[in-house]
Amino acid sequence: MGVRRPVVAGAFYPADPSRLRRSIEESFTHRLGPGKLPGEPSGERTIISVVCPHAGYMYSGPVAAHSYLQLSNEGKPDTIVIVGPNHTGLGGPVSLGGADAWETPLGSVEIDKDLTSAILGSSDFIDVDAMAHIREHSIEVQLPFLQHIYGEFKLVPICMGLQDLETSRRLGEVLAEALKERNALIMASTDLNHMEPQSTAEPKDRGVIDRILALDEAALQDWVRSRRVSMCGYGPVSATLVASKRLGATKAELLAYSTSGDVIGDHSAVVGYTSMKIT
Repeated sequence: MGVRRPVVAGAFYPADPSRLRRSIEESFTHRLGPGKLPGEPSGERTIISVVCPHAGYMYSGPVAAHSYLQLSNEGKPDTIVIVGPNHTGLGGPVSLGGADAWETPLGSVEIDKDLTSAILGSSDFIDVDAMAHIREHSIEVQLPFLQHIYGEFKLVPICMGLQDLETSRRLGEVLAEALKERNALIMASTDLNHMEPQSTAEPKDRGVIDRILALDEAALQDWVRSRRVSMCGYGPVSATLVASKRLGATKAELLAYSTSGDVIGDHSAVVGYTSMKIT
C-alpha cells in the first residue's frame, strides 16, 4: 500500500531532522511549555488518552509538549491511535489511512495492521481511504513529537469528517472494544476556537475544557453547537472520551491552555490550544 509522505514538513514544522529535533526541544523549554525536557519512558501506564493541539509548532508546540512530557513519564505504548479532524473535505466520513507506514523527517512509523483489521472488522461505518489523509495535517504533526519521546511505535490514524455525537459515540465504542486487551494510547488531535478576539475566545475554550474535565461528550457537543465554538476536533475528542470511559477512565486533567495570541502578542484574532490527559 506504500508510504504516506509528510505534507506539512517545512511549513508546520521543520523539514530538516536536526532543526526539527531542536524545535521539539524548544517547545518543551518554552515559557509556555512544561519547562523541562522529557525523560526515558518507563513504569506503569495510567494515561488512557490525551488531547493535544495540532497547529504549527511555533504556535501550539509548547502547549502540546505538556501532553508529551506526561507521556514520557510513563511506560511506552505499543500502538498509538490518533483521531484527528478532516480539514480538507477529502475522503470518507470516518477513514483509516491506507498506507503501510507514515514518514516524517525523523523516520518511518509503521501502521498497526492487526489493530486496523480489528477496528474495521467491528464497524460498518469506518472505511480505508487514503484521500482523507493525503493532505491532512492533524495527525501528521503529532508524529515527530511521538518519535522524539518513544522512538519506534505503531500507528493507527483515523480521520473524522463526520463529527456528530452519534458517529463519535460509535467510533468510541469500536475503539474501546478493539483496544481493551492492547497496550495502546488514544490521542485526540484538536485545536480550540479559531480566529476571535481573546476576550470572546477564551470563555468558549474554557467551556470546552470544563466539559472534557467532566468526561461528558454530549455536553461538549452541545456547548460547541450552542455557543458556535469553531473547535475543529470536537468529534475526535468526543470519541476519545467515550472510548476512555469504556476502558476505565475516571478522571481528566488540564495540563495547559494558551492561545496563539499568548505566543505572538496579538490577541485580536486567536486560536486556542489545550493539552489534557485522561486517566
